[in-house]
Amino acid sequence: MKFLKIIPILFIFFGNFPSKNLVHAEIKNPNNYRVLSNGSKKLSVSNVEYYIKQGDNFIKNDDFEKAKDSLINARKLAKQLASFYSDLNTAFVGIDARIPIEMQSKGRETLQILAKTNERLATLYIKNGKPDVAVPLLIENIRIMSPNSKIGKEAYKKLIQLGFVETKYKG
Repeated sequence: MKFLKIIPILFIFFGNFPSKNLVHAEIKNPNNYRVLSNGSKKLSVSNVEYYIKQGDNFIKNDDFEKAKDSLINARKLAKQLASFYSDLNTAFVGIDARIPIEMQSKGRETLQILAKTNERLATLYIKNGKPDVAVPLLIENIRIMSPNSKIGKEAYKKLIQLGFVETKYKG
């Protein structure tokens, strides 16, 4: 009788599993699963650059409306990326120092491309007689890149040219 009680325990312990058709958790090419690391990136600086190039091409063809739309898309994506990198940086501070370092680097790159986008968009607005729309973009460039940077200095010069500010910056 004790032998019969041991049989279910043996089935549970050893199981009745066939050796065929076992699933192996193997990844043959791990880059296939890293969707955002391949060439068709949606959330990437290269996609922002693509929108900028597209906008430049529209400007060359005197299609200012499409150029504006393309540059606005570039700006939105760059701001979104900068926000994501900043959030990740904040989340990992004090937990793993490597991640904030990477996020700061990617964030700086994103802010530079955002400033580039703002500069082009502001120039487009000024050309189209809408300097009041260009002013916030120029001020944002000064804020994100600092007044001492090349982009910040150029933005401030444009603000002087537009008459928004009068005091020249000597920095």
